[in-house]
Amino acid sequence: MSLVIPRLKPRVINFRPKDIHISKLLALNSIPLHLPHTIRSLRRLKNLSMKKILFLLLTGFAATAQILSPIQKSHPQMDDKRLAYIDTVMEEYIQKNWMVGSTTLVIKDNSVVYFKSNGYADLANKKPMTNEAIYRIMSQTKAITSVAIMQLFEQGKLHLDQAVGDFIPEFATQNVVKDFNPADSSYTTEPAKRKITIRDLLCHRSGIDYAAIGSPKMQAIYAKAGIPSGLGNFNAVLLDKMKSLGRLPLAHQPGEKFTYGLNTDLLGCLVEVITGKTLEDYFKANIFEPLGMKDSYFTVPLEKSSRMPKVYTENADKQIIPWDPTFRNLDPNYPLYPHTYFSGGAGLSMSTFDYATFLQMLLNGGVYNGKQILGRRTIELMTSPQINMGNDDFGLGFSLTSKKSAQLNVTSEGSYGWGGYYGTTYWVDPKEKIVALIMTQHTPNSHGNYGRKIENIIYGSLKK
Repeated sequence: MSLVIPRLKPRVINFRPKDIHISKLLALNSIPLHLPHTIRSLRRLKNLSMKKILFLLLTGFAATAQILSPIQKSHPQMDDKRLAYIDTVMEEYIQKNWMVGSTTLVIKDNSVVYFKSNGYADLANKKPMTNEAIYRIMSQTKAITSVAIMQLFEQGKLHLDQAVGDFIPEFATQNVVKDFNPADSSYTTEPAKRKITIRDLLCHRSGIDYAAIGSPKMQAIYAKAGIPSGLGNFNAVLLDKMKSLGRLPLAHQPGEKFTYGLNTDLLGCLVEVITGKTLEDYFKANIFEPLGMKDSYFTVPLEKSSRMPKVYTENADKQIIPWDPTFRNLDPNYPLYPHTYFSGGAGLSMSTFDYATFLQMLLNGGVYNGKQILGRRTIELMTSPQINMGNDDFGLGFSLTSKKSAQLNVTSEGSYGWGGYYGTTYWVDPKEKIVALIMTQHTPNSHGNYGRKIENIIYGSLKK
């Protein structure tokens, strides 16, 4: 036998306990709650005060609400008809050949309010894009690596202002580029004023640049030393390449400014050095499995390879064409190859729903499905400004919407997010309790303003 307890619809309720009778609660839609001794429990429930009953109900629902369902549902504070404008925008872009395919997911208050794919995963074969697509998320990997580092921070295995050289000696004494000769990639250096720290890596102010996509002088220096970008597959070991990186000069003095670079690859290497595990194994045991993320990989299993969309770019006339495996020395099939180099900055592939689950955990204060992945205060620290980037700030692994930026656009101040090289993007809005993801596999995109349009649609759908 089971005792029936009411299911409260997600809405704000103002009441005084004495004004509500148990019969009114029982008249609502209900779910079964199994209790060990049903008859005696029923009698005990009748003897409880209404205040205690409501506390038990609401706390029980809060715990249940942490588990996301991929099934799209209406929300009393969201206008479904307005949200459907996302369909209109995406279909327009696909019909005009500005985009091949996409998946968009929106969560409000732990509930999926929009989850739809448009267009094609494979244009040549007219294979439709589906919500189960596994995307190459590239730099969206950075948020997961940042969480891994902060887990070690919470365990007392490192502190944020600790020198990277304490763990990898090659970073103990570093220099900064002074003069650079583009003719032969030679350079002179001057000593760094201080050591780079883990905090510097998390907010990209260390002076480490990007291979392949960074500044011309640092691309040349890194290329001569054989430093990979982390984008794609490499026949190398992460620690070996990071040691080589440590012997090279920095682009500027540590802490001087924001420079997007291989910082998070180095953070991933620190995870491996500190834990003695590969980044792949660490993610699986400490993030993916506890969160139930079953479609998240460095190497996508062969049986799931058909779920990966094709990758596209544009020709000189801005027409969409398939991404050739030799283009930019980046073979889009890299997720299917065995890995020895696990890039914490760009290596992962996963489904939209898996990444949404990860983001919902952050919005929940580090908890999901009863599993504490990270502490609430730690997430608050990660999403606090560390360095200015112009209109916005950067925290410990995320771009942050500043007050200035919130005055120019609809996203709330304090929202955080980032994106990936192949056209994926996400943000989390703690004020509105919104998680949003827009996933494509297309770069560069001459019509990339769809993201801002979808943003406006989502916030324009809020009722109150």
